[in-house]
Amino acid sequence: MALVYQPVMQLSGILVSLLGWVLSCLTTYLPQWKNLNLELNELEIWTMGLWQACVVQEEGGMQCKDFDSFLALPPELRISRILMFFSNGSGLLGLLLSGFGLDCLKIGERQQEQKKRLLLFGGMLFWISGITTIVPVSWVAHSTVQEFWDENIPDIVPRWDFGEALFVGWLAGFCLILGGSLLKCTICSTEVHLSSVHYAVAEQQDQCQCLETETRP
Repeated sequence: MALVYQPVMQLSGILVSLLGWVLSCLTTYLPQWKNLNLELNELEIWTMGLWQACVVQEEGGMQCKDFDSFLALPPELRISRILMFFSNGSGLLGLLLSGFGLDCLKIGERQQEQKKRLLLFGGMLFWISGITTIVPVSWVAHSTVQEFWDENIPDIVPRWDFGEALFVGWLAGFCLILGGSLLKCTICSTEVHLSSVHYAVAEQQDQCQCLETETRP
């Protein structure tokens, strides 16, 4: 049964990881990391991302302006850019490695040990990609909460709130970690199944040797 479900788990891990990688790339370029509603003008909603700030008007128009300088950004946004780039790159590399390690792929069919290593490295890269997605998203969310409840800021000053990109990023990190875990489980289940088969064969050989010894005159 383990060998029957193994290709299904591998494909599930790849598809879940692919979904997480796409969401991670989407999170990187979405401008809705932070939202700001102005009480004086409720017809406009300001948003801020890693690359630009936008204003959304009630009529449906959106105007965005790119940030002028990387060094002028807050520390959490600067580090988030780097980590999200690293997450996207490691996720893409994980997809390539684990894709070549699938059992349903006929390439390298006789090199099972190397295919296992590719799956293992791919799963580890998915874990790294998921962690490096969750860390910047959670950091921006933490700094947003601190600024929102900062007593030193007057009440009349508008406060930034969570944007939709943060929730997309959390979902992306969860999918990447889950996909890497599924690939790791397929490797572990294969090793357990093979060890049980070797144990059963060895036990059967011992029984046969005992029967031969008893039947000898």
